[in-house]
Amino acid sequence: MRTSESAATSGAAPAPTQVRTAVDLVIPVHNEEQGLESSVRRLDDYLGHLPYSTTITIADNASTDATWQIARRLEAELTRVRAVHLDEKGRGRALKAAWSSSDAQVVGYMDVDLSTDLAALPPLLAPLLSGHSDLSIGTRLAKGSRIVRGPKRDFLSKGYNLLLRGILSAEFTDAQCGFKAIRRDTAEKLLPLVEDESWFFDTEVLVLASEAGLRIHEVPVDWVDDPDSRVDIVKTVKDDLAGIRRLLFGLVSGRIDLSGVRPPGPVRSPSLAAQVIRFGAVGVLSTLAYLLLYVLLRTATGAQAANLVSLLVTAVGNTAANRRLTFGITARQGAVKHHVAGLAAFGVGLALTSGSLALLHLAAPTPARTIEVVVLVAANATATLIRFVALRWVMSPRG
Repeated sequence: MRTSESAATSGAAPAPTQVRTAVDLVIPVHNEEQGLESSVRRLDDYLGHLPYSTTITIADNASTDATWQIARRLEAELTRVRAVHLDEKGRGRALKAAWSSSDAQVVGYMDVDLSTDLAALPPLLAPLLSGHSDLSIGTRLAKGSRIVRGPKRDFLSKGYNLLLRGILSAEFTDAQCGFKAIRRDTAEKLLPLVEDESWFFDTEVLVLASEAGLRIHEVPVDWVDDPDSRVDIVKTVKDDLAGIRRLLFGLVSGRIDLSGVRPPGPVRSPSLAAQVIRFGAVGVLSTLAYLLLYVLLRTATGAQAANLVSLLVTAVGNTAANRRLTFGITARQGAVKHHVAGLAAFGVGLALTSGSLALLHLAAPTPARTIEVVVLVAANATATLIRFVALRWVMSPRG
């Protein structure tokens, strides 16, 4: 039997347990007296069939009902269970404390309602135990997932993850699924950089890990929505947007230092001559794609609108292509900063092309389409030079 642990002050981690296990799964709870016992017993029974040692940590954060008493009783009855208590609310705070106090090889968590089918647990843990991946997440939005939930929550979830991809260049598909695990040695490096202590905690961990170039394994899950969920959606959305803004500025400004998290190994960059040749090739293809889009859109809309859409679409593709082909960056590391630089270059290009079009139309209100294209090519050539300088600076090893 393990001794109960309590963190009397906000954010203080309990003393490390002396029992070593391969996997420590945390269930963060706040006022969950109704469903806690049945879920823990069901999970305990399932873990008994796995071929490695496991621990269930009930992380109670500031419950005011009988949750803590139930957790203590389960700890006394089930050898696999330990209980920790914090005096303040916050799922992120509870997970940080429980993970920090564990000495298991892999730490993870799941929601107390066990909405995710436990059959996904072995494939979630396998790549972490083998050392192949650094983090592993369940996803409800990948091909092969089977979910049951209302249209409102489905819309919000898909919209949120789409927002993450658009603003933070996230490549993982589902930031919010309550079914995740991480190697403890990775957690030790990552957790000190994570500022959120509530619902944005998951997203922040994933974005920082992805930006640092860590391997994130995704497992499609079967998931059933909990109709009794007490999440304040409006507050959560506001907090998430604030968190996204904080992360974006932290990563772009360099305030968030990921050097201690990134995988070891030298960062090699192609020579300047090779970069110029490859950048030129990407630029030619981007310009052709831009002109094709412009000509197609120009038949249905005005010159400025056609220019805006064409430039935006090709700018995103141009940055992605230059990361891989021109500067030899194949890891996810630094993608947020690189795409922000690409969008900044897009802004310059938009100003140059739009300004050139405006001057042309001022001089000749109805110029020939060929003249428009020539002016745009010249403006784009200038914007391309600026883009190369900006991307080369930000994508260099020191960037």
